[in-house]
Amino acid sequence: MSIIYVLIPIAIIFVIIAIAIFFWAVKNEQFSDLDKQAHSILFDDSEIKNKSDNSQTKNKDSNHTL
Repeated sequence: MSIIYVLIPIAIIFVIIAIAIFFWAVKNEQFSDLDKQAHSILFDDSEIKNKSDNSQTKNKDSNHTL
């Protein structure tokens, strides 16, 4: 029974820390635009692919002009 006197304050401290972290995240706009990061992952790959395709095409063209 004496362990409950230790566990309840520890649990309350964890809850207070979790609430403080949540309010910090909201204040720093961590949750402002959740879809932006999800879409940026998809679009970055295509841009890199297009750049590499263009550089390969330029290399092929430069080899033929010799």
